[in-house]
Amino acid sequence: LQKELLKYKQEARNLQGIKCITFQDALQQRLAQQDASVLQLKQELLRANMDKEELHNQNIDLQRKVEERNRLLAEYKKELGQKDRHLQQHQTKLDEILRQLSEASYQQVDLERELEHKEALLAQCMKREAEE
Repeated sequence: LQKELLKYKQEARNLQGIKCITFQDALQQRLAQQDASVLQLKQELLRANMDKEELHNQNIDLQRKVEERNRLLAEYKKELGQKDRHLQQHQTKLDEILRQLSEASYQQVDLERELEHKEALLAQCMKREAEE
């Protein structure tokens, strides 16, 4: 019985050793999988950080372009305002010239009527003189 007990104890130790080795192998395999997962996550994180940096740089570039366009827009608005003022000044001068031209036309019409009237009077006077 004692020999058998020793034999079973030895078998149990062997089985426990095999079990430990199998357990260690499983742990090592699990650890290797976790290391691979961690490595993959690190790579994805690195890619995400690179993408984030690229987007940040693009954002800075776009902001610079927007600022440049806003500056140009402000300049164009300023130039347009100046041109509007010049146009208003020229429009005022044109209106004044048109008013003066209209007055001159009325005066010309009045002078032509007066001339026609005086010519008619002159013609009458000359006709009377000729008759006398």
